[in-house]
Amino acid sequence: KSERMAATSKETFKGHNTNPITLARFIMDHSIEDHSVKTSLAFILQAIGVGAKVIANGVARAGVQGLYSLGGEVNVQGEEQKKLDVLANDVMINTLVGTQKVAVLCSEENEDAIIVEGAKNAPYAVVFDPLDGSSNIECNVSVGTIFGIYCNPDNEIATLADVLQPGKQMVAAGYVLYSSSVVMMLSVGSGVFGFTLDPNFGEFVMSHDNLKFPAMPKQIYSINSGNSELWDGPTKAFVTWTKDQKSAYSLRYIGSMVSDVHRTLLYGGIFMYPAD
Repeated sequence: KSERMAATSKETFKGHNTNPITLARFIMDHSIEDHSVKTSLAFILQAIGVGAKVIANGVARAGVQGLYSLGGEVNVQGEEQKKLDVLANDVMINTLVGTQKVAVLCSEENEDAIIVEGAKNAPYAVVFDPLDGSSNIECNVSVGTIFGIYCNPDNEIATLADVLQPGKQMVAAGYVLYSSSVVMMLSVGSGVFGFTLDPNFGEFVMSHDNLKFPAMPKQIYSINSGNSELWDGPTKAFVTWTKDQKSAYSLRYIGSMVSDVHRTLLYGGIFMYPAD
């Protein structure tokens, strides 16, 4: 009888996910021994998820709401900020400050790190680029949000040093891609997992479980070859090697890091961003 009921249930709800793994559920179920760390990470990642939903809405409506135009400021990279950059930055800062779990914020759009008043003893620091690739958004190129989270549990007070750590010290990192769908790719130290925003009920639901590179990756390399004269010798030699293979690598470069990295994760290949 139970087998017939299971079969009937599968047939009745075919095409529907009756056991969705949301972002918060994933963190609470994940193999993190310290329960307080789980809870804090769930708060922070949920805040990033909320911010991503607001940014996704802004990206989708940027044309009709006039968010393509310049905002009149220049960020720390010397790039002119667009109104959408400013909106995305404000959203990320406000949602993360609201968790009361983050003591230091470091954004590509701000010259200085933000020490959060009232949360100086909080154990977490978050670094982020609120809208990577926004210079190409007028032509509907996919853009994204990049983030990394550090934990400093023994700090008595927050300082800039909290974010000046090696990447391997991060407790979580990922990005959100704004494209035909909104996808968050995330690692909390073991494995890479993807969550797609379900527009029907507004939640990020797991869509990529412990993602691996394909066994037979595509022979694609992704690099800004316009800067090739400025690369060092080993980089030039490696790119030449990819072209000299019997089955030569194809160049695919979108110019939005999140888009290029996402394609590389799904299809395999090589992504490079060498110094120039």
